[in-house]
Amino acid sequence: MIIKSSAYKYIFLFFYFLVVCALVYNANSLSISYKEAVNFFINNSLLSIITNFSTSLFGQNDLALRLPFLLLYILSMGLMYKLTENFFKKEIDRYVNLAVFCVLPGLLSASLLVNSAIITTFFILLYLYVYKLTKKHCYLLLIFFLFIDNSFAIFFLALFFYSLKERDNTLLISSLILFGISMGIYGFDTQGKPKGFLVDTFAIYASIFSPLLFIFFFYSIYRTGFKEERTLIWYISTTSLFFSLLFSFRQRIYIEDYAPFVIIFLPYMIKLFFHSLRVRLKQFRRRHYLLTSITLFILSINVLLTLYYKPLYLFMEEPKKHFAYKYNFVKELAQKLKEKKINYINSEDEKLLLRLKFYGIEEGNKYYLTTKEQYFYDLKIEIDYLNKVLFTTYLIKENEK
Repeated sequence: MIIKSSAYKYIFLFFYFLVVCALVYNANSLSISYKEAVNFFINNSLLSIITNFSTSLFGQNDLALRLPFLLLYILSMGLMYKLTENFFKKEIDRYVNLAVFCVLPGLLSASLLVNSAIITTFFILLYLYVYKLTKKHCYLLLIFFLFIDNSFAIFFLALFFYSLKERDNTLLISSLILFGISMGIYGFDTQGKPKGFLVDTFAIYASIFSPLLFIFFFYSIYRTGFKEERTLIWYISTTSLFFSLLFSFRQRIYIEDYAPFVIIFLPYMIKLFFHSLRVRLKQFRRRHYLLTSITLFILSINVLLTLYYKPLYLFMEEPKKHFAYKYNFVKELAQKLKEKKINYINSEDEKLLLRLKFYGIEEGNKYYLTTKEQYFYDLKIEIDYLNKVLFTTYLIKENEK
């Protein structure tokens, strides 16, 4: 049965609609983390400006906090759609690329959390789209990138290597100057004792893509570098991957500084896969179909665990080991405190105090709240999931002076 190209579009849009709905639900169910609270209340960064502006418009709640990043995720999908126009041999390949891109675990996480990864992803895709339309490098955007995030230093470095290949002196000098300025503004972290984190970096990349997809990414980078044309996107992704692994020999890296430049290589991976599949006769495609089925199955599991992670708590003896622990329970705790008409607390846990502040629980001296086990207390507050207690706090009424 032959399916029209318009049908692929509507199938993808329905799938994408479900993904966005799941993201909106998750954005509203997460609690603010300590790092996010620092960005919201204390730091004076781009993240602070974005989150404070959003909450001033839509109220101080989790959905408003994360809404700008959801919107950037949606806009990034639109840019990926435009970038891949006339890129694939068949229209179905384009929608397969979009479907995989929209559910990459790393991209889903970036769209839900207050961090710079989705901002970087959006702007790098915007730059590539402008470059595709004009066939020229937009130096105004490059200058603007200096003030967005330190991670664009790796992008300037990639442009430098690309300029050597293209023999573009203007781009060479500009990218080198921008890289130097970026290093001057943000610096380079060399603190701490040298310690290898290469295995950790591989594991994080595997979680961002899903394991088999990351292996195929390595193969695609290698294959394109030696047998295909080395495009600007290849230089960006390869440079980011190389330096992230290189720095991992010495220190733990911030993966959000590198991952956005790596995942943009996905269309080339999808194109290479379909080419490798179609050059073979049907009777010799069995291995490809098997590997594809396994890859999609593992990717689906990763996506489900990213979006519906709470059931994992039921199988863990120590809830703190859950990857989403630092994004849970505080909102529920604030709600229970408000139900008891408690709006002011004191605690030895300053991180918890800052997180509760987002939900309207201010610092005061009437009640003392602690997560350490107590034998004498006035109120015990437990947060559970399907009758399993995951988070416990103890409230002690302080003597009034």
